[in-house]
Amino acid sequence: MKALNIPTIDFVGKRTYAIIASLILITTSIFSLSTQGLKFGIDFTGGTLIEVGYEQSVDLSSVRNTLNEAKFKGANVQYFGSTHEILIRLEPQAISSAKLSSKIIHLLGDDVDIRRVEFVGPKVGEELTNDGGLAMLYALIGILIYVAFRFEYRFALGSISALIHDVIITLGVFSLLQIEFDLTVLAAILAVIGYSLNDTIVVFDRIRENFLSTRHVDPAKIVNGALNQTLSRTIMTSVTTLLVLFALFFLGGEIIHGFALALLIGVVIGTYSSIYVASSMILALGISKEDMLPSEKEEKEIDARP
Repeated sequence: MKALNIPTIDFVGKRTYAIIASLILITTSIFSLSTQGLKFGIDFTGGTLIEVGYEQSVDLSSVRNTLNEAKFKGANVQYFGSTHEILIRLEPQAISSAKLSSKIIHLLGDDVDIRRVEFVGPKVGEELTNDGGLAMLYALIGILIYVAFRFEYRFALGSISALIHDVIITLGVFSLLQIEFDLTVLAAILAVIGYSLNDTIVVFDRIRENFLSTRHVDPAKIVNGALNQTLSRTIMTSVTTLLVLFALFFLGGEIIHGFALALLIGVVIGTYSSIYVASSMILALGISKEDMLPSEKEEKEIDARP
């Protein structure tokens, strides 16, 4: 039977350039996050979201001017699905939703159709911010424990470093471009953590198999071989996922634009980090074949099994 053609790309040999690129991206992301911060949506800041329908196309600039003249400062106005529908985001108001809807109708004209009004209080927004951060932290801690038990602590540190790398860069892009960050984007980032971890676990599993089946081989060569052996699977998974995400990004409408963008960035960065960041970390921590071998106690337990 003819052996499969496995590429021989020197990933490990180029890891220095990859680490430099990652450091530049992470530094830029942290700088942007510390200076500009994220542009939080009303899910986190609190406020009112109003969906308005028109019989004909509407000019966004005229709507913005009307709201500014009515002292609705900082109003965010954008198309929602088509030029006949707009989405208005307002800062927290001191009036009820019913009165606010009536005021908007009075400002924009009696021919408009108020489709939806959602209100989020500042206290609820603050709770969502805290809970979202805790959810991400708990996910990373759980992954650290799982990978440490499944493989070895060096693999756990490698996977966590890759996940933190992916999250920081994804958040950095949203900060740099000042794209609105809401609950759907947070959900996308949590999904990115799961996607990136899955990719990393596949690579780690092959690295462990190669360590146990090979004698007296340099760890860098074993890691490089594992990366090449799993490359086709990594590419196919990433490409098919990206095709779906591009469809969501361009055809899914404004409401899931941020969600799709976060996943697009996360899948690309996650694929890159599985190849370079996670593997570079375990090599830097000095992984060897001895770390993969079971202890004497485990060997006795295995031998005692029927």
